[in-house]
Amino acid sequence: MKRKIIKIDTEKCDGCGACVPDCPEGALQIIDGKARLISDLFCDGLGACINTCPRGAIAIEEREAEPYDERKVMKNIVAQGENTIKAHLKHLKDHHEMEYLKQAMAYLRENGIEIPDFHDSGSPRQGGGCPGAMMKDFRERAAGGEETAGGGEMASELRQWPVQLKLLNPAASYFTNADLLIVADCSPFAYADFHRRFVRGRIVIMFCPKLDPYIEEYVTKLAAIFSTHRIKSITTVQMEVPCCGGVGMIVKKALEKSGMKIPIQNYIISIQGEII
Repeated sequence: MKRKIIKIDTEKCDGCGACVPDCPEGALQIIDGKARLISDLFCDGLGACINTCPRGAIAIEEREAEPYDERKVMKNIVAQGENTIKAHLKHLKDHHEMEYLKQAMAYLRENGIEIPDFHDSGSPRQGGGCPGAMMKDFRERAAGGEETAGGGEMASELRQWPVQLKLLNPAASYFTNADLLIVADCSPFAYADFHRRFVRGRIVIMFCPKLDPYIEEYVTKLAAIFSTHRIKSITTVQMEVPCCGGVGMIVKKALEKSGMKIPIQNYIISIQGEII
């Protein structure tokens, strides 16, 4: 069957092993100095390992692969102990994979294993990844933009976390049917009404085309987002300074790589904070 599954660029991979603890499903091992996907059926294609790879060697692709099997995964998970069980259940919950979560808990009950509490944010973490990269979906939160009862202070329009492109998981569910806001990271500081004018109703992707050293990785990751999900529109916001022109270039390259056609609207902000 054709499905989403991780792909490892062995040229970039240095065998550090940072990805392995963040795959409680047991799909990754370090073999001959490189991270290897040892079993298609253990990889759920959600990409928990992507954010912990310091080399940007892991991406998600869609290809023919053996179907993911939650029950076989759980047999491997249980053997690794309670903390790994917690990490796996929370991983499924955070990615809204409720059917797999039901299967996992059913396996535990059938085998007389107590289901641990995996809902709290303080659950033991198996990897060394940054807690600030943990995916959060705020779309169910009521839209902000109105002044609070106290007067003056505006509510945040942010609908997801993280927003930095280096930390984003291309498989995140909030990208599906999304209007994307791709923004140079200085722009929100220059334009005073940024949340209400641009963030409202959009999923935010932020980076610096001048200072970030991950441009090719950014192109690949954006292409994965564009091709993996149905994207309704892209809005880009950049500063008037020449180095910000890279935003459009990166988005254009990513669209070409993905083979997708998505309507784009571009805005340029002056250093005085006005839309040009």
